[in-house]
Amino acid sequence: MEPLALKSINRFHQLHELAPPEHPLISIVDYAQVASAKRKKEIPPLVADYYSISVKRGLNGKMRYGQQEYDFDEGVMYFMAPKQVLHASPAPDASAHPSGWILLIHPDFLWGSNLAKGIKRYDFFGYAVHEALFLSEKEEATLNAVIATIGQEYQGNMDKFSQSIILSQIETLLNYAERFYERQFITRKITNHKVLDRLEDLLEACFAGDGPIENGLPSVHFVAEQLHVSPNYLSSLLKALTGQSTQQHIHEKLIEKAKEKLSTTNLSVSEIAFELGFEHSQSFSKLFKSKTNQSPLEFRQSFN
Repeated sequence: MEPLALKSINRFHQLHELAPPEHPLISIVDYAQVASAKRKKEIPPLVADYYSISVKRGLNGKMRYGQQEYDFDEGVMYFMAPKQVLHASPAPDASAHPSGWILLIHPDFLWGSNLAKGIKRYDFFGYAVHEALFLSEKEEATLNAVIATIGQEYQGNMDKFSQSIILSQIETLLNYAERFYERQFITRKITNHKVLDRLEDLLEACFAGDGPIENGLPSVHFVAEQLHVSPNYLSSLLKALTGQSTQQHIHEKLIEKAKEKLSTTNLSVSEIAFELGFEHSQSFSKLFKSKTNQSPLEFRQSFN
C-alpha cells in the first residue's frame, strides 16, 4: 500500500475524524480518539511533513524493541521526524483501553528559534519505530505535566510570550526523553551486552581473511544493518555502554589487526593497508598515527 502524504496537521485531524486543530502548526491529540478511528477503517502507511512525539498505552500485541520482542505494560514513547514513513500499528481490540497523547509540531512553528536546528541533535528522531522508549509511570507522569503546560498555552489566548514558552517546554520534553533513553540503555544491560558481543563477532569476521580486500572497510551503516538496528540507535547504545561511537569501535578493531600484522609479519605498510581495505596506504598511516601516536613503521621498529 502506497504511503499517504500528510502535508499539514489539519490533514492528520481529518484522517482520524478529529475536530480541526486549534492551532495550524501545533496540536496535542488524545490517542484514545485516534485508536477509535483506527477501529473504523484501515489507516495506510503515513508520511508527514511535521514532527510527531507520542506516548501510548493499551497497544495491541507485543512491542518490538530493536529486533526483539518484549511484553510491556508501561507507556511507550515514539518519535517521528518529517518525511519518515510510519506503518500504522494494529488497532487495539475491543477489550483494550488505549490512552496517551500525540504531540504534532510543524517545522514552521520552530522557525527562528534555537530549536529549529537544535532538534536535529536528538538521535531518537532517527530511530526506527520499533526502537521505542519504554516509560515507567513516574517518567510518564513527568512528561504528561510538560504536555499539559504546552496545551494550556496554545489552547488559551496566545500572546507574544506563548510561542517562546511552548518552545521551551518542547525542549524540556526532549531533554527528559534523552535522559530516559539513557536510563533504558543502562537498565537493559543483558540485551545491550549481547549487542556488544555480536558487534565484536561481526568486526572480527569483517577483518578476517580476505574480507577487507573483497568488501573494503566496514561502514557504520553496514554494521548497524547487520545487527538489525539503526545507525543512530547503535551509536547511542555504544556511547552509553562504552563511551565510544560505532566508528570508533570499527577503528579500534582495525588498529588491533594492524598491530598484529605489523608485529608478526614481514608485510610492507602498503601491503597491510591493502589487506585492511584501504585504497591508499597514506590514509592507513594517517589513521594509525592518529590512534597510536606512532607511525606504522615506528610501531614495528619498537619490536626490534
